[in-house]
Amino acid sequence: MSNVLYSITFAVSGLLMAGREYMVMHGTLVGIVGPTATGKTEVGIKLAKQLDGEIISADSMAVYKGMDIGTAKPSPEEQAQVRFHLIDVVYPNEEFSVAEFKRLAERAIADIVSRGKIPLLVGGTGLYVKALVGGLNIPPVAPDYELRERLRAEALRYGGECLLDRLRAVDPITAERLHPRDVKRIIRALEVYALTGIPISHHHVTAGKSEVAYHVTLFGLTMSRSELYRRIEDRVDRQVEAGLIQEVRRLLDQGYSPELPSMKGLGYKQIVPYLMSQCDLQTAIEILKRDTRRFAKRQFTWFRAMPGIHWIDVTERSAKEAASVILNMLEAKR
Repeated sequence: MSNVLYSITFAVSGLLMAGREYMVMHGTLVGIVGPTATGKTEVGIKLAKQLDGEIISADSMAVYKGMDIGTAKPSPEEQAQVRFHLIDVVYPNEEFSVAEFKRLAERAIADIVSRGKIPLLVGGTGLYVKALVGGLNIPPVAPDYELRERLRAEALRYGGECLLDRLRAVDPITAERLHPRDVKRIIRALEVYALTGIPISHHHVTAGKSEVAYHVTLFGLTMSRSELYRRIEDRVDRQVEAGLIQEVRRLLDQGYSPELPSMKGLGYKQIVPYLMSQCDLQTAIEILKRDTRRFAKRQFTWFRAMPGIHWIDVTERSAKEAASVILNMLEAKR
């Protein structure tokens, strides 16, 4: 290496180290959010390696053990590069709530910072991100499984609209933003009201003001719709080639019900009908691609409504380039 190149490399390394030390000293949490298939994990790994950081997954499906391909969980090779937290936390038939995510994420952040490293929050589950950094007040209500089962039975018999009508009577604000098919969230809202007498929307009025004890800097990855849809279709094809069908079949064979919240997740719900001979494979794959596109659109809408996110267009940027942009923006904010 020439003396000039060595000097430049040493200077850049020194600036990066100074910036990292500043972030450690001031308790900085860096977040990388955005729709599925925008490359958040890859960018997060590049950034974590630059900052000597560790990643906290903000993905509501990555918490489930044995659900790897359909969740697009970081591969063993990726997890070997950087330490990940909140992956493989529970089995598919176990409950995992937003409140539990927040508790475990805050514990992970404290642990990471105590070791002089930078915590990076990486994922596309908007409710998880908002619960951790957006001041979302989560009602401290333990699940009432008997009540839930009664409400689920009612939804199966009379339809989700029946439960939604009941919710409108006690919490019209929450009912307004829920779809009749979103039975899980309707039941949770009814459960909170039944156990506390307070609408769940009352607990959300503080959203938007961060109450966390660290400085949060959020970056959102975006790209042209045509490129995003191309990536989604390519990823679904790769998942099928990697054994998605076999993964879903294995989960069913292990006794996990298609009615479990985990099995209703994107990548699983769409494959089950094929395995139950209710549609052909090509139809199941096309439905998965369609539903993933719709999911990405909802993610865009959610994160666009969150204030303070610095958006980066990665349509023509590699993960390495996107990580460099984030590093430069972090340095500029210091």
